[in-house]
Amino acid sequence: MKNSINKFLFALIILGCSLQVFSQQDEQISQAQKIANDFLVEEQIPGMAISVSKGGKLIWTEGFGFMDVENNIKVDPPTTQFRIASISKTLTAMGMGVLADDNKLDFDASLYTYVPDFPKKKYDFTLRQTAGHVAGIRHYNGNEFQLNKKMNIVEGLAIFKDDPLLFEPGSKYKYSTYGWNLLSVVVQNAANQEFNQFMQKKVFKPLKMKSTEVGISDMDIPNRTKFYIKRGGKAIIAPQVNNEFKVAGGGFISTSEDLAKFGEEFINPELVSKSTIKDLTTSLKTSDGKSTNYGVGIRVNTVGENTLRYSHSGGGMGASTFIAIYPEKDMVICVLTNLSGANVRKLVGELEGMFVL
Repeated sequence: MKNSINKFLFALIILGCSLQVFSQQDEQISQAQKIANDFLVEEQIPGMAISVSKGGKLIWTEGFGFMDVENNIKVDPPTTQFRIASISKTLTAMGMGVLADDNKLDFDASLYTYVPDFPKKKYDFTLRQTAGHVAGIRHYNGNEFQLNKKMNIVEGLAIFKDDPLLFEPGSKYKYSTYGWNLLSVVVQNAANQEFNQFMQKKVFKPLKMKSTEVGISDMDIPNRTKFYIKRGGKAIIAPQVNNEFKVAGGGFISTSEDLAKFGEEFINPELVSKSTIKDLTTSLKTSDGKSTNYGVGIRVNTVGENTLRYSHSGGGMGASTFIAIYPEKDMVICVLTNLSGANVRKLVGELEGMFVL
């Protein structure tokens, strides 16, 4: 009898603790919804999706506003596809990790090992240096960001391949999307498979990222959001651009829920080895010993009272995005919007303070 009473009391204690956790989580979500709605209004964002996961499970996922303002189609986090912009680099890095585990790619090998016909520069440089933005490859010039020319990834190299390196590789940090355009050719050659097919087969399908793909500009993709820019204080449809040639650095479309799944791979890897995750998330250093706070396709820093965070932001035509991964907390926060220039870092910081720190 006494044993039964003890079991009953223990069950009540467990139930009480569970209810307290759920109550706290409900309160967090309620506050987060208010913050998100205020942010949407403040930044005049047409549509936004937020997904937060803990322990590999979504604890909050919600759409705000519209994927198509004119037709009153609301954002739906499981299905609405946004341009993820430079978060594409992190996806490509995972593809490189798959090849590294298969001994088909060496991060510290020369670029010319994989792309021998790339014009020779004054200095040699490695895949890791290219992926970590210390190789000296330039970024956009002028209006290149708005290019709307149909090219494949190899054809896209023509934009920058004949330009000299900006500095001796390893000596400085200079962010470069074109470096990742070059890395997509590396992946394609190392895998002996077309880049986008490789990413679908070896990264997106295994991770069950069913709504992640190349954002082909002239294809009808029903769940893809419209893209907006702000002009004269109001959001209008953005000019059309073609990101296919630079898909590895900024051309994928995805959902916030797909990216939450993807972020979990950095915490509890199943697709690649733990040693490869460590490789991707180890910050590079310049030749003077300074940390760049950037590994292979992902930023590495600490927030709050020394909480480790892996992250990447994205800014594209009709896109402001952010993914934040907290391995010590087993949490992922992803925010996707369909407006250029929105300050998503601010929103992620507030959500981080609420859910993580």
